[in-house]
Amino acid sequence: MSSAHTVRAAEELTDTTPQPAPKRGRPRKVKEKYSWRESLAGYLFISPWLIGFLTFTVISMTWSLVLSFNDYNVATGRQTPAGLDNYRLVVEDPKVVTSLVNTFVFVVLSVPIELVLAIVLALLLNNVRRGSGLFRTLLYLPKMTPSVATAAVFLLLLNGNTGAINAVLEFFGIPGPQWLSDPSWVKPSIVVMGLWGVGGSMVLLLAALRNVPRELHEAAAVDGAGSVRRFFRITVPMISPTVFFVVVVNTIAALQVFDQAYLLFYRDGNSNAPDAALFYGVYLFQQAFQQFNFGLAAAMAWLLFVIILGITAVQMVVGNRTVYYEGGR
Repeated sequence: MSSAHTVRAAEELTDTTPQPAPKRGRPRKVKEKYSWRESLAGYLFISPWLIGFLTFTVISMTWSLVLSFNDYNVATGRQTPAGLDNYRLVVEDPKVVTSLVNTFVFVVLSVPIELVLAIVLALLLNNVRRGSGLFRTLLYLPKMTPSVATAAVFLLLLNGNTGAINAVLEFFGIPGPQWLSDPSWVKPSIVVMGLWGVGGSMVLLLAALRNVPRELHEAAAVDGAGSVRRFFRITVPMISPTVFFVVVVNTIAALQVFDQAYLLFYRDGNSNAPDAALFYGVYLFQQAFQQFNFGLAAAMAWLLFVIILGITAVQMVVGNRTVYYEGGR
C-alpha cells in the first residue's frame, strides 16, 4: 500500500468531526396481500354456518322479540299490538313462578352432581393404562342416545313398583320411593335421568387431567404431599378452566331443561302430572304449541334469556377471580 493511502486511512480513523445522525422515521407497514380467491373460498366454507346462524338465531330471535309485544292469531296469521301485556301476564301467572322455582331447584341439584360424577369418572379413566379408549367410548355412548329412547328406558327403571332401581334398593333392604308420582322425588328422578349423559362432561375433564404436568405431582410427592392434598392443590387449579366451562355450559342447559321432564310426564298429553314436574321450558312449550299463546310464549322466552344472561354474567365475574390460567394472574 502506498504512503498516500496510509496517511488518508489514518486521517479517517482520527477524524472526530460529528457525523449527522441517521434519520428515524416511522417503520413502514408491510401490507400483506390477500388473494380474493382465498377470501372467497373462506367465506364459502363458513357460509353454511353463517346461513344457519342468520336464519335460526338472528332472524328467529328478532322475530320472537317483535312477537312478544303482539298477540298472534294462528288462524288468520295477523298480529295485534299488545304492548307490555304479555310481559305483565308472565309476571302475574303463578305457574310461571312455580316453573321457575322447579327449574332453579333442578339446576342446583343437577349441575354439582353431574360435575362431581364427571370428575370421578375422569380420574378413574386417567389412571387406566390399558383399554382406556374402550372405556371412554362406552361411557360416552349414552350421550349419543336419543332422548326418546333414554326416556323409555328410565320409565322402566324408575317405576315405583317394578322398576330395576327400586329392586336393587330392596335387595339392600332400602324401600324405594315412587320416583314418578311422589312430588318429592320427581326432580331427583329427572336428575338421575340427566346423569345418563355425563359422558360429555367426563371427556372434557379427562382431556384437562391429561394436560396436568406430572412434574408438579412428582415435586409435591417429594415434599411429602399426599394424593388428596395434591388433588386439591395441583389438579383442581390446573383443570379449573375446564371445570368453569363445564359449569357454565351445564347451567345454561339445565335452565332450559325440557326433554327429560316432557318425555317422562307429558309425552301423552298427561294433564295430571304433578306440579313438581312443571319446568319453565315445558310451560313455555304448552303456551306456544298447546294454548297457541305465541306472544306470551315469546315473552317467556325472552325472560329466560335475561335470566340466563344474568346468571352467566355472575359466573363470569366469579370465574375471573377464582379460575387459574397458566401464564395469567
